[in-house]
Amino acid sequence: MRSFDDTAEGIFDRAYRVAFRILGDRMEAQDIGQEALARAFVRWPKVEDHAEAWASTAAANLAITVWRRRQRRERLMTPRAESEHSEDLAVVRADLVAALRGLPRRQREVVVLRYLADLPEAAVGEALGCTIGTVKTHASRGLEALRRQMSPVGG
Repeated sequence: MRSFDDTAEGIFDRAYRVAFRILGDRMEAQDIGQEALARAFVRWPKVEDHAEAWASTAAANLAITVWRRRQRRERLMTPRAESEHSEDLAVVRADLVAALRGLPRRQREVVVLRYLADLPEAAVGEALGCTIGTVKTHASRGLEALRRQMSPVGG
């Protein structure tokens, strides 16, 4: 049985990393990391066996919510003129979030835990209650779907 105090730093680090990869903003990622840590603490008896994976998923969901709010706010505040630098990092992140939202739930969970939270396949399988083979299948299908959705139109 692991204690919350012994794992809190690792939980925060994973949640922060996921949020930062989605948002690209250190302050927002820290806020989300703290929120995910607080939520893990409240649910500790239920999540202690897979706390880092659970917090990574929570952080991804929180980051996507923040991103959506940011997009709505920016649409309301900016004129409709096209930016000269439309392929900057913010656009790529926005495309990634939209593509992740388009994946089936299990593929999205596997891709977030495996590639954004950097969990090994075994840990992802344990967190989601499935085999390593199932994790590999969902990861492969999820990545292929992301490649199709995010590839340039002509390429």
